Amino acid sequence: MTGTIKKIIRPKGFGFITPDDGSEEVFFHRGSMAPRNQIEDFNEGDTVQFQTRKGEKGPVAFDLKIR
Repeated sequence: MTGTIKKIIRPKGFGFITPDDGSEEVFFHRGSMAPRNQIEDFNEGDTVQFQTRKGEKGPVAFDLKIR
């Protein structure tokens, strides 16, 4: 999937992505990054590529990387 980073809360190590396909907002955590990517490499408004899995409160991103 692809989308845009809507919000990053760096001190807590997580954020949210707005998917390009219009589906519900996706949560990501610093542990969601693709290898060799750090949360510090990402900024609000960046276009990203990711995969999702079902989380307790909705979709959760993994293998997150900048497009």
